Amino acid sequence: MQHFDYISYEVLHSGRIAVITLDRPKQRNAQNRGMLVELGLAFELAEEDDTVRVVILRGAGPSFSAGHDLGSSDDVRERSTGAGQHPTYLCNGGTLSGADARHRQEWHYFFQNTKRWRNLRKITIAEVHGMVLSAGLMLAWCCDLIVAAEDTIFADVVGTRLGMCGVEYFGHPWEFGPRKAKELLLTGDSLGADDAHALGMVSKVFPTDELSARTLEFAARIAKVPTIAALLIKESVNQSVDAMGFSNALDSCFTLHQLNHSHWAEVTGNPLGIGTVEQGLEDWRLAPEILPADKNRP
Repeated sequence: MQHFDYISYEVLHSGRIAVITLDRPKQRNAQNRGMLVELGLAFELAEEDDTVRVVILRGAGPSFSAGHDLGSSDDVRERSTGAGQHPTYLCNGGTLSGADARHRQEWHYFFQNTKRWRNLRKITIAEVHGMVLSAGLMLAWCCDLIVAAEDTIFADVVGTRLGMCGVEYFGHPWEFGPRKAKELLLTGDSLGADDAHALGMVSKVFPTDELSARTLEFAARIAKVPTIAALLIKESVNQSVDAMGFSNALDSCFTLHQLNHSHWAEVTGNPLGIGTVEQGLEDWRLAPEILPADKNRP
């Protein structure tokens, strides 16, 4: 069995359901490079296994995922030259400089991988709870279905905290609707589980202490559908959305995302290419409060 440091993988229900758990609870499952590479390997394990029909993606600890890791000890070690450097920083543009490096690295490890998981040859369910922030949304959105605990908060705060136009996999207009996407990105406000359900983004909302058990019940129900029917249903819906422009829009918005990074890299000199408090942004390190998108509050 594959060894993992940042996730866990198990199969349940006579092998029909695979469960992948993001396992960096102290970092609220912030996505360092090691986690993303391991997640790709775990999805491949499930895809290769002909017994598996449904994959559940969940997070250990208080939150599903707080987004990209922007500076934990793991992240610093993985990026830094030396024995602890992650090998993916030495390929796929990692040895290059400037926008060339950032574009190619993000294309492989933030964008193309997410598109790949969206098209996985299994039915996938994101089981989310707590905070689902920014790049955490990407991991939920690439799944076929989203099941949420009652306490779940969805938000993309990169506009107000990093000066960015959203995350690399820009599903916002498709998931939130065009005007709500603009509002949430421009304010950094959040949606709760019930609001996300009302939008059609979330399929089920369960009590927090029952989330995993109820999600397994939901997955077992879906796993009864023959694989040919399940995958053709998935493909029919995905191809319909693609015909509406989804995939082309993702590609275009990824390019705009890279332009945004290049602007900040030039202005600030920071190779991460993000805005700072000097540009009037919130200090993300202080974890400012994320307010709900209340219709009566300016």
